[in-house]
Amino acid sequence: MDRPIKRIGVLTSGGDAPGMNPAVRAVVRTAASYGIETIGIRRGWQGLITSDFVKLDSTSVGHTLSRGGTILYTARSDEFMEPKGRERALTTCKMLGLNGIVAIGGDGTFRGALELSRLGIPVVGIPATIDNDIGCTNYTIGFDTACNTAIDCIDKLRDTMQSHERCSVVEVMGRNAGFLALYVGIAVGATAVLVPEHPLNFEKDVVERIRASRLSGNTHFMIVVAEGVGSAVEIGKRIKEEIGIDPRVTVLGHIQRGGAPSARDRETATRMGFYAVRAFAEGRGNCIIGTQEGKMVEIPIEEALTMKRTLQKERYQVMKAMQIGSHMT
Repeated sequence: MDRPIKRIGVLTSGGDAPGMNPAVRAVVRTAASYGIETIGIRRGWQGLITSDFVKLDSTSVGHTLSRGGTILYTARSDEFMEPKGRERALTTCKMLGLNGIVAIGGDGTFRGALELSRLGIPVVGIPATIDNDIGCTNYTIGFDTACNTAIDCIDKLRDTMQSHERCSVVEVMGRNAGFLALYVGIAVGATAVLVPEHPLNFEKDVVERIRASRLSGNTHFMIVVAEGVGSAVEIGKRIKEEIGIDPRVTVLGHIQRGGAPSARDRETATRMGFYAVRAFAEGRGNCIIGTQEGKMVEIPIEEALTMKRTLQKERYQVMKAMQIGSHMT
């Protein structure tokens, strides 16, 4: 970038994730420390098209560290995917005098950021999604909080499953990635964990796991299903048909997106927000802030979008080992 940074925009886009507000707060306060003004763009890329904005300062983002959701609101924008929509967004950027945009969200958000950067507006991305499936970073804001929310719910379900000696099928989020399901499954000692990365073999992955658990002396069973595998209701029906037990199905849904962000998400979001603004202040842009080996790194957007993250084989092996011969959590 060959011009001084005087004013930047910040937006949250796509699915909300706990920790987005701490990230926005960090962007605003770090910018202020560099003498840079911050404009909050409401409702993601759509807000940039419709000129939906608010001026932010250190006071306006006070008391937001513990708030879930996003004070800037979020939305998905089909219009921004079209050239005419992006041209309108560019017009808004010029009208507001924005020297750059900090975009907080997931893969779709970063694809939008790449398109805007090609029109001459520098963008820095901050990864925020409870799925933790962004290839260029080891961690995304919101994952830890979502896991803790799911674990808390499943622990409560187990209490009643133990009391009634029943099977529980719990569906967690994860349409294309099983990171959340696998992490939660290990943490709650699930009888079986079903993830989209592994083709479902119902007999082996579910029926045999329940039978082995029962033969080990267990009388209650916990099946964790990532939504991308299929409907938990259908999984429950098949269990009843093939084993004869009547499962109770719980779909956690959007409860996993809510709640106050955990300490990890607050701290990570704050650091990412700081590094995003620092990149602008030091003349860099068109990158995504990620974590690799515990350190904050900057990855060019185009490169970042080609990177894929696969389910950790080691973690999957750990889950399998914990299930063998076990009759207790």
